[in-house]
Amino acid sequence: MTPPALLPDGVTLIDLRPEPLRRPLLNDLTAQPVRVVSLDEIENGAHGLTRDLGPLLVVCERGVRSTLAARYLRADGLDADAYPGGVPALQEALRGA
Repeated sequence: MTPPALLPDGVTLIDLRPEPLRRPLLNDLTAQPVRVVSLDEIENGAHGLTRDLGPLLVVCERGVRSTLAARYLRADGLDADAYPGGVPALQEALRGA
C-alpha cells in the first residue's frame, strides 16, 4: 500500500512510539493534532480516545504495531487506520507534499 501524500483533514495522529524513539516529534512534522498513546493502553482499552477526535491515523516506528493498534481501535468502535511504513514513510510523504 502506498502512503497518502497528504494527511486527511480532521485526522488525529496517534503516536505509538515509546519516549526514546519519539524523534522526530509528529507535532514538528504536521499541524494535525497528535496524541501519544501506548499499544498496551490500546490493547487494554485504557486509551481514552473518543469519536469526537475524528478519524484516527495510528503511526509507529515502522508500521507494524500501528496496524495492530488500528485493529483494536476499530474494535472499540473508532474510525482508525494505520499509516503504512511508519514515521519514515510519513516524513517522506510530507516532504513531497
